[in-house]
Amino acid sequence: MDRRRRAAGPVRLELADIFRAHGPAYRATHRLSAVQERAIDDIVQCRTAALGGHLYRCDRCAFERPEYNACGNRHCPKCQGRRKAQWLEARRAELLPVEYFHFVFTIDHRVNPLAIYRPRVIYNLLFHSAAATLLEFARNPKWLGATPAMLIVLNTWGEFTEKVQ
Repeated sequence: MDRRRRAAGPVRLELADIFRAHGPAYRATHRLSAVQERAIDDIVQCRTAALGGHLYRCDRCAFERPEYNACGNRHCPKCQGRRKAQWLEARRAELLPVEYFHFVFTIDHRVNPLAIYRPRVIYNLLFHSAAATLLEFARNPKWLGATPAMLIVLNTWGEFTEKVQ
């Protein structure tokens, strides 16, 4: 690290930097889906000259700065940061002033090939089994003794689906 960067503060490492440095080696040893490949390519190119851009020029002082175009990929932290923050804020506004819990249910990676060929079947099974499990525990007087409201979200590399029960 040179003296100028150190004086300016800590270096901010971005996901694109990691993909640039380690992506080729990772791709050489791992099989990625087309969606994953595209996400990596888009993130690496996001807000760089590779996607084009325009020149920002201040009318008062003639300061110029290139502003490069965004990739728009939903997995890109640069592009989706604001959108994610807006989504989270909207969800926070919907929360009741009560205690809530966050649970994560996952599918074993060995089931992934089935999910690729029959996603509707596999993800419906995941949603229904997760909901049934939570309902059984919540309705049990030993634990909660109530019927909860649930927001179930499917988040994968290839899609984002929201289901409210």
